[in-house]
Amino acid sequence: MTTTLCRGCGDANEVASRITMAFQPIVDVEHGTIFAHEALVRGTDGASASDVLASVAHENRYAFDQACRIVAIRKAAILEPPGLLSINFLPNAVYVPEHCLQATLATAKEVNWPLNRVIFEVTEHEEVVDHHHLVSILTAYKAHGFLTAIDDFGAGFAGMNLLADFQPDLVKLDIGLVRGIDGNRARQVIVRHMVDLCAQLGVRPLAEGVETMDEYRALRDLGIGLQQGFLFARPALESVPAITWPAS
Repeated sequence: MTTTLCRGCGDANEVASRITMAFQPIVDVEHGTIFAHEALVRGTDGASASDVLASVAHENRYAFDQACRIVAIRKAAILEPPGLLSINFLPNAVYVPEHCLQATLATAKEVNWPLNRVIFEVTEHEEVVDHHHLVSILTAYKAHGFLTAIDDFGAGFAGMNLLADFQPDLVKLDIGLVRGIDGNRARQVIVRHMVDLCAQLGVRPLAEGVETMDEYRALRDLGIGLQQGFLFARPALESVPAITWPAS
């Protein structure tokens, strides 16, 4: 089925034919459950995420962003992964939030995927040209029932200013804060304060890039119940990977 698109995103179906998704779980280590699966773009020709993203031209970013949403939802509907579906989006590829949601809404309806099972992640690594426009995008998504997340928090352009103007459902701590946190007091202090800040704002913190048992334990002890990384599972192409649960 061809999803109806607005004029600016008209090539999205063609782009969608050239990409696919890998899925990586986000786990709730406090309850031993799966919280969500993040959809990570890959090329149907075997291209990595970095290669795919490097091939996106400025004038094609609208179609690419829409294609990722369409493919992620369609693949998830086939695989039926437990928990929520997390999709990354490019904030500079959304010109009018309501218009740029039409393909997402149509695809979700097409495959019967509930809107409240979608998390939209905005990454801090992309420089946001218009801060107020980003807030309007996130606000519009929230109004439709989607969950929202700030990805790579602490590493990029949005930072505390975005958190002050919009409180998402989740904040994903950047891998730079996670790596080696078990042996780094400064990182521990920063994350401890982030956990307290999130609690006061009603936002759930999530640690990504967890690779070792020591990192897992340190983050768990600091109050980070949601974790994601190679320790639990590597992304699996067009499939849902099995999870390795820590012994303690």
